[in-house]
Amino acid sequence: MQNQVTIIEHPLIQHKLTLMRKAETSTTKFRNLLKEVSLLLAYEVTRDLPLKYELIKTPLSPMDAPILAPDKKLVLVSIMRAGQGILDGMLELMPSARVGHIGLYRDPKTLIAVEYYFKVPHDVEQRDMIVVDPMLATGNSAVAAVERLKSTNPLSIKFVCLLAAPEGIEHFCQAHPDVPLYTAAIDDYLDEHGYIIPGLGDAGDRLFGTK
Repeated sequence: MQNQVTIIEHPLIQHKLTLMRKAETSTTKFRNLLKEVSLLLAYEVTRDLPLKYELIKTPLSPMDAPILAPDKKLVLVSIMRAGQGILDGMLELMPSARVGHIGLYRDPKTLIAVEYYFKVPHDVEQRDMIVVDPMLATGNSAVAAVERLKSTNPLSIKFVCLLAAPEGIEHFCQAHPDVPLYTAAIDDYLDEHGYIIPGLGDAGDRLFGTK
């Protein structure tokens, strides 16, 4: 089950993640760091995109040059609201990607994910999908989001997060063993409120300055 989990341990990602974890990091700095990390995550997650060759002419000579093979581009799906921080960074690297949003909130008593918004491109069944959310804590939101997105029949789905808890990984892998999971770090455990420890706090609040 764990072979579907990839930990992206690039030194730049780990350095920037440490800066994000610090309690004194400002909202502006946190936002900029998340954007930078997202670019690096996108680089790793898209490593296996297929290529084809096209005859082009450089200033000096013609050549067969590699370009992305799929006629249809990727679709990036943000789990609202904190997923927006990763989405913004990835769009800088992949500006032609289509974008979807799924809104979920975690019931404070049951910790179960409740959907309140859903919008994806109409031709998603012809596209590969990357789902993004900074934190994989209990895994309830990620599991519910991917389950809903599977109903749209995309070509493939990958899930990308910044931090994950062992409990969330176990839950996600049991629910969706066919979906690869990418994360920058696996932390120690969840506390009684469902927060990742040591973590970095509430990613949405730190991203938008709402707490």
